[in-house]
Amino acid sequence: MKARLKRKSFFVDETDLKRLRHELGAATDAEAVREAIREVGRMRSLWRFMQRSGGSLPKGSFSEP
Repeated sequence: MKARLKRKSFFVDETDLKRLRHELGAATDAEAVREAIREVGRMRSLWRFMQRSGGSLPKGSFSEP
């Protein structure tokens, strides 16, 4: 699926961006920001799921990567 991209202009702390690029292994600043946005969405979804499930999962319902 091709992403719909929209140009944005905002201020970003250079130290945070450098650390983010390193942590994500991103080649560019833009790639790092896009991946960070996706990661936050995945984390929030997992957090909501964990809240709904009472913080416990049945054995075998989750596999390690």
